Amino acid sequence: FRNEGISRKHNPEFSMLEAYWAYADFEKIADLVEEMICHVAEKLEAPDQPALSGVAGSRPKHLGTGQRRSLPVEHRDAEGNVTRRINLTRPWRRARYHDLVREAAGGDWFEISSEQRRERAKDLGVEILPELADFEVTQHLFEKLVEEKTFDPLFVTHCPKELVPLAKQNPQQPELVDVYELIINGVEISPGYTELNDPVAQRQRLLEQAGEETQKLDEDFLLALEHGMPPAGGFGLGIDRLTMLLTGAESIRDVILFPLLKPKRVT
Repeated sequence: FRNEGISRKHNPEFSMLEAYWAYADFEKIADLVEEMICHVAEKLEAPDQPALSGVAGSRPKHLGTGQRRSLPVEHRDAEGNVTRRINLTRPWRRARYHDLVREAAGGDWFEISSEQRRERAKDLGVEILPELADFEVTQHLFEKLVEEKTFDPLFVTHCPKELVPLAKQNPQQPELVDVYELIINGVEISPGYTELNDPVAQRQRLLEQAGEETQKLDEDFLLALEHGMPPAGGFGLGIDRLTMLLTGAESIRDVILFPLLKPKRVT
């Protein structure tokens, strides 16, 4: 449950698969999620055929390592006309957050001033509220110009640490975190990252995220980290959005068990 708004792609109550893998990093987690989704798509496409994707990187013995099954997903309208084709064929593209922002907003985006970024975002048709912090301006532009326009699978990696306070910092670029965000069909399907298991660093990151807000820190979580947590990778996978992708549903209300409905008027 998340206390957020309702839209065609959002619902306060939703189903999610969440898992952690000891001694794995975000790249291994990305491999696992790619395998899982392709395995499901292959079984839906041809239920009686062996899937080419295996679990956690395994493959059927009779198949060569180079074989990939073409995995197109077609969305159709009420008349059966194809409205969108999404290509799930592996391997999926991986690109860094900063590189994608530069592609969408200009190669000098991270060198220009805060005021210039806001002006450029406006020129690109992205509305920026004055109260947004600088990293939020970039993230909002990313959502409008990259995420909403990306339909084939894309792993967005190495995001700014302000966006993901529970992820481990990248050792070469400490302003970034070892994370991916999987985008398919214009929405985030799955976030995953190398878990931050340093209790001191985690406390500091949570304090920075809270800012001036007087919100209570999760002391139980921090205490558990102090007792010791092995290096690990973790992910969340939105089941409702995945179902939308694979079935061609245009609204999340079509795939959840108990959608919110307006009460019927008795006349």
